Amino acid sequence: MNSGTVPAAFPAQPIKLYGAAISGHSHRVALFLSLLGLPFEAIDIDLVAKEHKTPGFLAMNPFGQVPVMADGDILLADSNAILVYLAGRYAPEPDSWLPSDPLAAARVQRWLSVAAGPLAFGPSLARVGELFKRPASPDAIERSHALFAVMEQHLATSHFLAGATPTLADIANYSYVARAPEGRVSLEPYPQLRAWLARMEALPGFVPMVQTPVGLSAPAA
Repeated sequence: MNSGTVPAAFPAQPIKLYGAAISGHSHRVALFLSLLGLPFEAIDIDLVAKEHKTPGFLAMNPFGQVPVMADGDILLADSNAILVYLAGRYAPEPDSWLPSDPLAAARVQRWLSVAAGPLAFGPSLARVGELFKRPASPDAIERSHALFAVMEQHLATSHFLAGATPTLADIANYSYVARAPEGRVSLEPYPQLRAWLARMEALPGFVPMVQTPVGLSAPAA
């Protein structure tokens, strides 16, 4: 299992992670940095104040999205791209997180695509509506349950998304699944999915994503 306690190398200076605590995209990078045992500085970008749309931030990422990572002179945007970079640059056993075997790599890539597609337009979108008090999105909730039904079936025969050990596939999908109830998507019907979350949370170096009291996670009236 990946302990992340002995990185292949340390950055010359702490990595800077420009993100937001409420962003699952930001959390997946912070989680992987922590699992790898890498020093980093989290720099908060105020999404409510639209700091990610200011000229200074757009100079780092013209798409105006968090996170952005600075590793010395290297500047990278897109959470999944950052995960790929970190695995190749700093993981003591990069093949375990992103296999070089074509078939194993394809299995990881499949779930990275899920993170950028069904996850983003399902649980993530449903949660955004609750966080920013936007109109409810029944379609996002429906897409979430459709995705979770597939994941539930898959995890009935696999401890992790791309095999027997954790990979970038799991890192990329964990955050928004774990906080799906904040978007009014219950995890109760999915015991295999909840068991997978528990396995992720047992990894050495795991750090949780911030909890927000909205949706099904709101305090009872």
